[in-house]
Amino acid sequence: MGIQGERFIRPSAERVEDAALLSGGGRYIDDLGVRPGTLHAAIVRSPHAHADLLSVDKAAALSLPGVAAVITGADLVGVTAGLVPALRVSVDARAIAVDRVRYVGEPVAIVVAADRYRAEDGADLVNVRYRSRPAVVDPEAALGEGAPVLHEDAGSNLMSDRRFRYGDPDAAFAAAAHSLAVTVRYPRNTGSPMECYGVVAEYDPHEDAYDVLANFQGPFSIHAVMARALKVPGNRLRLRTPPDSGGSFGVKQGVAPYAVLIGAAARIVGRPVKWVEDRLEHLAGSVSATNRVTTLTAAFDGEGRVTALDWDQLEDCGAYLRAPEPATLYRMHGNMTGAYAIPHVRIRNRVVLTNKLPTGLVRGFGGPQVYYPLERLMQRIARHLGLDPLEVIRRNLIPADAFPYRTATGALYDSGDYQRALDDAARHGGLADLLDRRDAARAAGRLYGIGFTAAVEPSVSNMGYITAVLTPAERAKAGPKNGAQSTATVTLDPVGTVTVQVASVPQGQGHRTVLAGIVADVLGIPAAQVRVTTDLDTAKDAWSIASGNYSSRFAAAVAGVAHLAATRLRDKLARIAGAQLNIRAEDLVFGGGRVSSRTNPDASLPFARVAATSHWSPGLVPDDVGAAIRETAFWTPPELTAPDAEDHVASSLCHGFIFDFCGVEVDRATGKLRIDRYVTMHDCGVILHPGMVEGQVRGGFVQALGAAVYEELVYGEDGAFLSGTLADYLLPTATEVPDLRILHVESPSPFTPLGAKGVGEGNCMSTPVCLANAVADALDLDNVDLPLTPAKLRALVAEADEPPPPAGHRSAAPAAKAGDRTLRGAGATVVTASPEAVWALLLDPDVLASVIPGAHGVNKLSDTHFTADVTLGVGPVKGRYAADITLSDLDPPRGATLTGTVSGGLGDGGGTGRVTLEPDGTGGTRIGYTYEAAVGGKVAAVGGRLLDGAARVVIGGFFAALARRAGGADRTGPLRRLLAPLLALMGIKS
Repeated sequence: MGIQGERFIRPSAERVEDAALLSGGGRYIDDLGVRPGTLHAAIVRSPHAHADLLSVDKAAALSLPGVAAVITGADLVGVTAGLVPALRVSVDARAIAVDRVRYVGEPVAIVVAADRYRAEDGADLVNVRYRSRPAVVDPEAALGEGAPVLHEDAGSNLMSDRRFRYGDPDAAFAAAAHSLAVTVRYPRNTGSPMECYGVVAEYDPHEDAYDVLANFQGPFSIHAVMARALKVPGNRLRLRTPPDSGGSFGVKQGVAPYAVLIGAAARIVGRPVKWVEDRLEHLAGSVSATNRVTTLTAAFDGEGRVTALDWDQLEDCGAYLRAPEPATLYRMHGNMTGAYAIPHVRIRNRVVLTNKLPTGLVRGFGGPQVYYPLERLMQRIARHLGLDPLEVIRRNLIPADAFPYRTATGALYDSGDYQRALDDAARHGGLADLLDRRDAARAAGRLYGIGFTAAVEPSVSNMGYITAVLTPAERAKAGPKNGAQSTATVTLDPVGTVTVQVASVPQGQGHRTVLAGIVADVLGIPAAQVRVTTDLDTAKDAWSIASGNYSSRFAAAVAGVAHLAATRLRDKLARIAGAQLNIRAEDLVFGGGRVSSRTNPDASLPFARVAATSHWSPGLVPDDVGAAIRETAFWTPPELTAPDAEDHVASSLCHGFIFDFCGVEVDRATGKLRIDRYVTMHDCGVILHPGMVEGQVRGGFVQALGAAVYEELVYGEDGAFLSGTLADYLLPTATEVPDLRILHVESPSPFTPLGAKGVGEGNCMSTPVCLANAVADALDLDNVDLPLTPAKLRALVAEADEPPPPAGHRSAAPAAKAGDRTLRGAGATVVTASPEAVWALLLDPDVLASVIPGAHGVNKLSDTHFTADVTLGVGPVKGRYAADITLSDLDPPRGATLTGTVSGGLGDGGGTGRVTLEPDGTGGTRIGYTYEAAVGGKVAAVGGRLLDGAARVVIGGFFAALARRAGGADRTGPLRRLLAPLLALMGIKS
């Protein structure tokens, strides 16, 4: 029977992490002490999406007491190199701009000072001169003729174009009775963890070595990228993580460039440097998920059985291709047929760069972008054929007797019974009742729909999947890459207590609770006797390039390897105890804190005594056993092979199954989406901790709800970032989240030590398209893109409800598209002065300097050309602008056209305005205006809502001051929405 311990599967134990986290006792990076003399950094970022970097004037910042240094990209050229991408392209992807900026938020300088306050003040005083270039933000436009090229050495914005064929898709399409295509533009979103990035770095000039503390989550393959960027061997970059991290959801992989940046700054100043990111920086300058344009075509028969798929995927990775990208595009390569038995596949994958934030890992990375078109397509097939969508899903599912199942593109699905999961979900989730609810709602005239989704959730990524971006010849030249190395160390101390160290850094998942339970059960001791440490130190701990916390690898790989290490240590302890008890090791049982004979419980020893033997009495340890003090286990599954010559990719080890269905109602008047019921069925293999699995499912659902209904990182056509606060990038709160019905079936994985699979990302993949399918059903739509905002849904409802306009009448103007923040307006006010007097005032630079809010001076270069220096604050940001204003189309004293440009710390802009002066019949003047302006940079990122409010105050202030100078009161009363001309003319919002 072998040596026995207790079961490692147990009911939900209380989380050992929670007491500290909920009482403020967590130890996050900003809580940890730093060495005396540590300086603090603030980062100056580009307000432009694309511009030449002409100069960086440090003088004013360096004159500020407490500022130690202002460091630019030019200063770091000698001590840093580019961040090497996974793809060989001619792109110098440095952590800081040197001669050109390519996205809003790109670092251009680092101010290092005695404290954060002075560093921020110093950053405000850095004067950067730019020369704007045309920007491109649409991935399709980036490939067009004449598009601005971000990196001239690369020749174009297209970084990769690979084609794949599996089976015989041409023949399948030729023979198919039907074919149908969907085109999806999946938007950008991000993880928005509660804690942003943080780095504390120190450089040792004697060792030429860096010590970096960062809340980095992995994968630790990026350690090699950081070491190379810092121009040191890997053993001279010590990377440490704090004990706690306040969430990540993938995005803290993106702290790597900042680890390089702050490390290099520490080298320059010769002292440790600390930097903690703020929320505005995080939204603009961390990482986002990729946005993707996908056209997916299916060949299918009259019963809805799909025989072939044709994928055309265009991946937008932002301004630079940073490791591990294009991981998001290739992570799902083995899963391109989803949960379906589809034998023929054709794929085209293109990677393009645009003037947006570089992308990285976001929870579910690659999954939402694949399942949205795939599951929309399955519903469209049902709609096309007049079939039940659930029946189309059922007919295409992989049969239960086919597992382990090899997909057309190369994944080996480990286990599952998808039909059973679907049937159980329908039965226990109340699908029949939901169908009745839909019928009743529709009979009452309400907009009610039901959506379905079937998805396979991959976990434990193969480190070699990313090499599928290379051709087979390129891979052969570079050498094979594959596997998913996991590591854990179990240590016994001299009093017999146990410590577990794993190379996986949690962000709230409960590693300590689960690992303590697993190791305690193997050793037969209370979980309280096991201490788990999860802060990683590459100089001391066992790790590999796959180390880290990503791709839902904890339960399947990390917990499994901890079990292996504990089992090996237990087997050694059994040999030690057996020698002392004169009992065969295989006849011993570990339980209740003792090591006992299976047949004679009286023959036993305390576990602590056996565990301490190698410390206190090494002479009692059998010679062939060796010291039983520490056991480090490494594990990588043999199933994760390198991509083969035909580009088959075993992209992940484990494959859970998800089947979701939901009922939603769309309010006809407001467009608000109400989720009436949501049912999610999961097969994640063996469940190690039911409570934590439920937490992962609920957390993934909430994140997916945000992606589906609320969240989008929006850029203007000029590259201006327009989602720079949490008032503009909306996140769901508890009041918007419905309850879930969570169901489970269990098919243990034969590929993992404990039979577990990942579960942390599944709903991020399944929920957005499930909700979209329900909305499409409710509104009778063929096409719908995310996010499903009330404004978008209201427009779709109105489009369906309203009859076409009569012949000869024009339709209403289309709604402004996302990203259009052009400022347009018109208005008027009255002042108690003649048009001639007002005209004279408007041309007097001294008068203008006194009435323009925030003006430090207006210079008259000619009768029609002025420059101005103004300071403006909008919401949480403020800055100084240099404005250039020209008058044209003069008609004194009746009117003039003002054209202006502006640049400064908040961004840049430009616009035109027409001002007219008319007698009001009572001796006063009616001042009318129309304007159109565009605003970019940080001021645009705070959102139109704040800009509009600020503009009203500024405009009102201008006319109130002008009225006073003109010798009378402003007759319009409280500050009206006015000055647009002068501020909008300068590109500053109105």
